[in-house]
Amino acid sequence: MDVSLRPVHDSDLPVFYRQMNDPESNHVAAFTSPKAADWTLFETHWKGLRESADVVARTVLADGDVVGSAAVYGEPGEREVTYWIDRAYWGRGLATAALRGLLAEVPERPLYARAAADNAGSLRVLEKCGFRVTARASGFAHARGAEIAEDVLVLEAEV
Repeated sequence: MDVSLRPVHDSDLPVFYRQMNDPESNHVAAFTSPKAADWTLFETHWKGLRESADVVARTVLADGDVVGSAAVYGEPGEREVTYWIDRAYWGRGLATAALRGLLAEVPERPLYARAAADNAGSLRVLEKCGFRVTARASGFAHARGAEIAEDVLVLEAEV
């Protein structure tokens, strides 16, 4: 599949909303926002992301279809990556391709990422893109209603 990134359009938001409210995807991601279930809060959140000079938010396309999102956000020196791929497309390399595209667009380093320690798929994507686990923390995972372990990863500048 041909994977590409483009700026987020208004028409992408209903697709993101559906994707981010899939119960199985939420369980795997674990660290989700309770705001995602409320359309008004969801739409307001995305409006803020799209208007922020500190955020690079992209729509992930596969053969022209909207299959997810990817972004870099946060303060300089502490910026994080995040991505979401529709569960119907898991296991096809789309997250890895999307993250590689985002990393090419945002060359600053270091960049950080966090993933539930049991989210093997996301950890594999991050490691394929050069991120390395540097710490284990714990946090409240809204989607699971419990405190769980999460891995903290960093992508350093190439030497």
